[in-house]
Amino acid sequence: MSTEPSPRANIKDVAREAGVSPTTVSHALNARGQVDAETRARVEKAALKLGYRPNRNAQRLRTGEAHMIVLLSSMPFAVAGGPSRLGFLMEVAAVAASAALDRNLALVLAPPMETGRVPMELLDVDGALVIEPSAGDPNMDYLLRRGLPVVAIGKPAEAAGGAESGTALPPYVDIHSGDTTRLLLEHLHTQGARRIAMILGSAQRNSYVEGQAAYLAFAAAHRQAPLLSLVDEAKGESGGRDAALALLAAHPDIDAFCVPVDAFATGAVAAVLETGRRIPEDVMVATRYDGLRARTSVPPLTAVDLHLDEVAQQAIALLFDHLRGDTATRKVDGPAAQIVPRLSSARRG
Repeated sequence: MSTEPSPRANIKDVAREAGVSPTTVSHALNARGQVDAETRARVEKAALKLGYRPNRNAQRLRTGEAHMIVLLSSMPFAVAGGPSRLGFLMEVAAVAASAALDRNLALVLAPPMETGRVPMELLDVDGALVIEPSAGDPNMDYLLRRGLPVVAIGKPAEAAGGAESGTALPPYVDIHSGDTTRLLLEHLHTQGARRIAMILGSAQRNSYVEGQAAYLAFAAAHRQAPLLSLVDEAKGESGGRDAALALLAAHPDIDAFCVPVDAFATGAVAAVLETGRRIPEDVMVATRYDGLRARTSVPPLTAVDLHLDEVAQQAIALLFDHLRGDTATRKVDGPAAQIVPRLSSARRG
């Protein structure tokens, strides 16, 4: 079955669906001319049904007007808010905004929402960067239905059925989640950990899928029974704490936690200390993103430098190509991650 995206609807398709002329469609969607409210509503309904959006890209390229693009995180507020709000998203945004302006693109930052759903219909944008979208992500789905160029930072999660579903993955910058997880696990093992537990999000997010596969392979290779807990992202730090407490109660010999989500990791730290254990003497803790949570934790957490400045540059360049109609490149390999060791995984004597 073909995985090519379906052809984008054009103004004639909308006119046929709404039973009006292409000129009426243009006037209704661009607030020009005299179009009565009933006809305008019928045109808008037809455009939404067909996934049609006026090609403002071409208009703006002709006039030299800047494109408007949006950067958003698909993570819920419980994970992307708090100290993380000043971390991953903002680190990408700072570099992406500068790289965008160099290409005559204006960047809008959509903040994390409690529900995870951003009111995209309020934003007149020409394209989007989406950070680590999950399968069925409502923001990503909305953007794609409107026919907008979208680039993901992190491989988008595949829907059930994978390639057989007939839906091509949006273009993306690969941040190598499996490799990053292996890097963390091998670091903990090198530092002396032998009973490593993992706490991951339960959402269908590619970083979790790759992380879980890497952990199960690591456990098998080291003849360790996997100690894995999947947590609802909406529970944030408290979810990480509860998961760690449950794992420690069931497996008191756990000597390390690999917790890629930093909100869960700080919760795990609280749980370890709550049980009277010491970090790192009794239990080590490591997370993925080297952000504010990792740096201000007590003790500071071993993390990973994802080189987000370079990733952001790559994502903007890829989105710019797609805005210009050059859609040949669908995947760009991001830089290899590097361990940032801190006290939470100090080598045992």
